[in-house]
Amino acid sequence: MKTKNLIKTTESICPRCLKKIPADLVEEDGRILIKKVCPEHGRFEEIYWGDAESYRRVMRFQNDGTGVENPRTERDKGCPYDCGLCNEHKSQTVLGIVDVTNRCNLNCPICFANANSTGRVYEPSREQIREMLQNLRDNRPIPAFALQFSGGEPTVRDDLPELVKIAREVGFSYIMVDTNGIRVAKDIGYLKKLKSSGMNSLYLQFDGLDDDIYEKIRGRKLLNTKLRVIENCRRLGHRCVVLVVTLVRGVNDHQIGGIIEFAIRNSDVISCVNFQPVSFAGRVSDVERKRGRITTSEFVDRVEEQTRGKLKREHFYPVPAMVPISRFIEAYKQKPVIQLSTHPCCGVGAYLIVDKKGKSFPINDVINVDRFLDILDRGARELKKKRRILRGISELKIATELLREVIRNIHDKKLRQLIIQVLKEGTLNSAINFHQDTLMIGCMHFMDSWNFDLERVERCVIHYSLPDGRIIPFCSYNNLHREALEERFSVPMDEWKKGND
Repeated sequence: MKTKNLIKTTESICPRCLKKIPADLVEEDGRILIKKVCPEHGRFEEIYWGDAESYRRVMRFQNDGTGVENPRTERDKGCPYDCGLCNEHKSQTVLGIVDVTNRCNLNCPICFANANSTGRVYEPSREQIREMLQNLRDNRPIPAFALQFSGGEPTVRDDLPELVKIAREVGFSYIMVDTNGIRVAKDIGYLKKLKSSGMNSLYLQFDGLDDDIYEKIRGRKLLNTKLRVIENCRRLGHRCVVLVVTLVRGVNDHQIGGIIEFAIRNSDVISCVNFQPVSFAGRVSDVERKRGRITTSEFVDRVEEQTRGKLKREHFYPVPAMVPISRFIEAYKQKPVIQLSTHPCCGVGAYLIVDKKGKSFPINDVINVDRFLDILDRGARELKKKRRILRGISELKIATELLREVIRNIHDKKLRQLIIQVLKEGTLNSAINFHQDTLMIGCMHFMDSWNFDLERVERCVIHYSLPDGRIIPFCSYNNLHREALEERFSVPMDEWKKGND
């Protein structure tokens, strides 16, 4: 007999008509399911989180942000249809995304952004892209500082280095380029241009360690291409690669541990591995979804199993667990700081420290992360409270005592210095220095129409900037807004080819 327990009510969308409908999160036999009923299309049920105990743990870290002071759209139809950002949104833009094209030199069966499937080309001009970038920088009280050029395949644009320069000109301090690697593997000169223009990192599609996986997910053999990209980056002498793994149950989930070990061996070039459980765009059968669906908690279980316990479930924290760090820096420096206030179910991460001999161990071995975060959370509250009645030396004394308490909690001297630098300075450079000797292992589970949860959308921190002036959360855009936007700003493929011969 199934055991059932209503966890909470939320809102979702119908996978057929995309209308907003009520939804329940239900604990059932140790898992969290999302259940909903559309008056027109009937009942839908989908797994939301693979382990109820893990779900309760990550939800303890929910930390809502403050949103933006200058929303671009008014509330009319309600979330998720008024995206722009509207005044219901609860988080700031941590990462801005600009799609520079929907053209691609691959034809992946799982892609949701490809001119080959739509027959139309979406490719904003440089002037439009400058405006889209400036719109992200115009966010108040904190301009977006991190940017990702995406697509399609951004590197099919010869002028991408010029777009990177424009992003630097308008004030972005961290710039990534999404890529399947095909062009930068063949053309190290193009890669040099990207780097010299101001690109910080390549967000490299990397789905596995053998070509069988690439043939299933991407339609062709690509492993040697990926390895050439990594070698080209090594030749340029810069640690600038983030491996991005589209994770599909039964296809590449058995290689999670191997991919992490590969990243450790190549950590002179690779700074992060970001696993992304596949989201299902368009119409797919229940059988296809259940066969391919993998949740964040299932990912974490596979990490523990495949790394033989080097990385354990308790080493992973949801993204908003980092909010106390931002709040402490904000209280210490007395100015607004970007907060990673996304929903706890959107993503988790863990850090490995890699020493000069190539050995690695979780950061949790040298720091009690829960205590560290508690100290900072308490410290931020104390500083804000005392600041109302104290000034100058008293505030400095409080902050100094708190930092000493932080230091006592860190057992590695170098790590201690790096973390104190982050807390005191709160700058991008201090964060980059911290990441130089660590390898981040993350998992971001983007939603589709089956597991769509409006509470997650309202807290999204990854936002697309669009030619019509709107700024739209990632999952809302890809499920509800992309098709109409690209139709509006695209031209038929044949017409585009005539103008670009």
